Amino acid sequence: MKALITGINGQLGKALLATRPERWTCVALDRHALDLSNADAIARLVEAEQPDLVLNAAAYTAVDRAESEPDLAHAINAGAPGAFAKALAGSGKRLVQVSTDFVFDGSSGAGYQPGDAKNPQSVYGASKSAGEDAAGADAIIVRTSWVYAAGGANFVRTMLRLMRERDELRIVADQIGSPTWATGLAQTLWGLAEKDLPGIYHHRDAGVASWYDFAVAIAEEAHAFGLIPRIPGIMPIATADYPTPAKRPSFSVLDVSGTRALLGDAHVHWRTNLKTMLKEEKALG
Repeated sequence: MKALITGINGQLGKALLATRPERWTCVALDRHALDLSNADAIARLVEAEQPDLVLNAAAYTAVDRAESEPDLAHAINAGAPGAFAKALAGSGKRLVQVSTDFVFDGSSGAGYQPGDAKNPQSVYGASKSAGEDAAGADAIIVRTSWVYAAGGANFVRTMLRLMRERDELRIVADQIGSPTWATGLAQTLWGLAEKDLPGIYHHRDAGVASWYDFAVAIAEEAHAFGLIPRIPGIMPIATADYPTPAKRPSFSVLDVSGTRALLGDAHVHWRTNLKTMLKEEKALG
């Protein structure tokens, strides 16, 4: 069985390749090998490779920059899944499209169900929502949140850098969600691909946190591993005290009970996965 993986240089793309089940061979592509804003290039690639599965792990993820680059964000985040869906139509082959908690507005007080109404509040969220629609009813769509991995570009590694440089950090405490280790997400994507049941699914690590909670945990665990020389002061602040071009959902916890029941796997707490990631980060030097 052949899988085509986009975004291979990203943290999720690398995790997908590392967790590949033995029966799958992979064609792994970075943005230089495939321009995801070019629908014709996507069609030619699918025709040439004839994959049994497409794992679209690539995306335009610069949330704030997307506010000034809406056309590019939509071309990649909505145009690419639409092009893959069109190229695969009628073949019986499956598209797995990775989406985001940003398709919701954050007004819920309970975990978002896959079927809940979408109401994105940013260009990035709107482009990913459009990507879900473009992927269509035959796709496996997996929403996730706050993804991180050793060696990647993410909140954890940004915090590690700032904690080495500064004595005090100010971190938003009124945005609530769930961190997600890329390796666990990759395993869920492969698991859902093996089930081959189209639909919308959610994946995140167990537990919830604010960005402030996450930063405190990073500091404590990183200091224990010797990755930072001291635990800096971490001050909770409100979203209003840290304005950004893009609006973030204040509550974006995803209900993952359906995904866990289908796959019958363990739901590991985010702090446990954070420790594993930091061990890998230390091993990278």
